[in-house]
Amino acid sequence: MCGRFALVQPEKMEEQFSVFINPLPPARYNITPQQPINVICEVERLRQMRLMLWGLIPFWAKDASIGQKLINARSETAHEKPSFRSAFRYRRCLIPADGYYEWQSTSKGKQPYYFSNSEKRLFAIAGLWESWNDIETVVILTTQANALMKPVHHRMPVIIEPQDYQRWLNPFTPWQEMKPLMAAKEHQWMHRYPVSTLVNRPTVDASSCIEPITLE
Repeated sequence: MCGRFALVQPEKMEEQFSVFINPLPPARYNITPQQPINVICEVERLRQMRLMLWGLIPFWAKDASIGQKLINARSETAHEKPSFRSAFRYRRCLIPADGYYEWQSTSKGKQPYYFSNSEKRLFAIAGLWESWNDIETVVILTTQANALMKPVHHRMPVIIEPQDYQRWLNPFTPWQEMKPLMAAKEHQWMHRYPVSTLVNRPTVDASSCIEPITLE
């Protein structure tokens, strides 16, 4: 599952993703479903950044409400599910992020944790996108949790390495070559720490969301 993430260093997107962005978007610390997010895609062999609504609406949908439920897709089965298989084949994308949130169930309630790159680098979450009635929407792909993630949640976002960006975006890449890209990222690559429950509130979008706290 991935229901919240952050994009703290938008100024690094151009260099990392080899794409022109003007104007640069602001930093965001608590990005939630049904909000517009920055998406890197390739259309007619041209790599570009577009704003898309987080919550995929399949091209065959009768109304937009289905997008509220389709914020994540299992990478193991997305290529065969009616809601995702067309996008998986032709419209794969990258979602720039500095980190994402997940909640651990405890005796005192759900405690949010922030997961980021151990070197505080920008990274790319794998996604699929669709166009529905001139509305472009996107879903995040998830995979089995790695060792760092498992104590908090059994799923995590698929993370694509920079050397694999083009393979992922290219619609002609065979399924056999994409499957290894969707495996869980090694836990040594990541950093985890608890954060304030401020992140539970979609209206709060401030640096305090990603600041570490000490648990009692």
